[in-house]
Amino acid sequence: MPGYRKLGRNSAHRKSMLRNLVTDLFREERISTTNMRAKEAGRKAEKLITLAKRGDLAARRQVLGYVYDESVVTKLFEDIAPRYAERNGGYTRILKLGPRRGDNSEVVFLELV
Repeated sequence: MPGYRKLGRNSAHRKSMLRNLVTDLFREERISTTNMRAKEAGRKAEKLITLAKRGDLAARRQVLGYVYDESVVTKLFEDIAPRYAERNGGYTRILKLGPRRGDNSEVVFLELV
């Protein structure tokens, strides 16, 4: 069993979707999505925030390779990462909103703590 969820997509589509979710999470600091997508996007976001806390050029380049928008990377390194300087993980939170009307899928807020 792989260490990730496939989310009903091939690998390129899944990676692109998660990159979009994480980019939007850092831009808006709160996004609404399904529970399984939020869990996967939260895992990626936690790793990127930990990288941003290092703050060096190599870490910035690694984050730039994942996050689509360069202004979001600047926000991550200058605003978001210093906020969690004394925190050792647990940067994201999932708040359940209830089932979606169309397909009864669990909808949640994924937000930065």
